Amino acid sequence: METLLPIIVQIVTGVIGGQAVGAAVQQAAMSQLPKLLSGAIGGVAGGQILGALLGDPATAGAMGGLLGDAVGGVAGGAVLTGIVGAIMKSMGRA
Repeated sequence: METLLPIIVQIVTGVIGGQAVGAAVQQAAMSQLPKLLSGAIGGVAGGQILGALLGDPATAGAMGGLLGDAVGGVAGGAVLTGIVGAIMKSMGRA
């Protein structure tokens, strides 16, 4: 469960970040499925990147590791959803 919890946090916070961008930015006006998928994928990627930049989560403590996962998840989900929204809009699919 210790290895699964950070990924779950990253997915959930990535979806939250993706939904926030979808609601706030006109470029990301797309249906729910692309927002959910890009948010979840971006959340995991952002959480992994932030975790690699901050170092070993075992040294940061349990709360510091989960906070880093949440921040990375929201940021990654928001960024990837914004990129996907801009690409879909330029292709005329949004």
